Amino acid sequence: DTEGLLRIKEENQKHYRRAQRHQEKKEKIQKHNRKLGDLVEKKTYDLKTQYEHLANLRRSHILELTSVIFPIEEVKTSMRDPADVSSESDSAMTSSTVSKLAEARRTTYLSGRWVCDDHNGDTSISITGPWIILPNNGDYSAYYSWVEEKKTTQGPDMEHNNPAHTISAALCYATQLVNTLSLILDVNLPKKLCNRQVKTQQGNHEFCGENLSRHRFTRAVKKLNANILHLCFSQHVNLDLLHPLHTLRNLMYLVSPDTENLGR
Repeated sequence: DTEGLLRIKEENQKHYRRAQRHQEKKEKIQKHNRKLGDLVEKKTYDLKTQYEHLANLRRSHILELTSVIFPIEEVKTSMRDPADVSSESDSAMTSSTVSKLAEARRTTYLSGRWVCDDHNGDTSISITGPWIILPNNGDYSAYYSWVEEKKTTQGPDMEHNNPAHTISAALCYATQLVNTLSLILDVNLPKKLCNRQVKTQQGNHEFCGENLSRHRFTRAVKKLNANILHLCFSQHVNLDLLHPLHTLRNLMYLVSPDTENLGR
């Protein structure tokens, strides 16, 4: 029994010495982990600082791009309703007559149906200059209506002074701006739209050059609007300001200096 007790004591001493070595190793590992934690924390702070610096660079590039090359502004496009003016000059007109005149003026026959265009005194959005504008309500039916009319009617006045040219130019510039913004912000766009004056294997560039059919035109506009909304979402633009059909207005909100997260 005495010999067995001595052997057990020797084994206990060995286990104790081994436990001490393990404790020292544990303390070394914990010390190393604390150093790594401090290093990771420092690296995280440095990364956050670099992200902020990168965001400021992106923001300055975007603001310079949209102030020098692609300025987007609101443009007054409509005057006061003549029905309201006539009601002031002619006291014999009743309120019902005035309201009916105003309603008739704000109703337009588009694409085989009557549409209420209640934007009296509203504004349009211009890009690259006040002469290249898009309707504020997102109704670009003037483009494919002009294309369909051009197929049946040819004349010297068909190529000048029509809204289809300004709509096409504005959408082309908007596409070019969106593609450039995606490169600056490093955001992949969900829809592919080409704005170059070249032919690709998929076909011609969108909006510029070739007169698009109604189906191709509306499809391209939907793709452009989807890309703009995707960029707005990525930069945390206030959702209450966005509308799925307001192409240039959404772009204007995106590149506005008031957008706090622009460049993130």
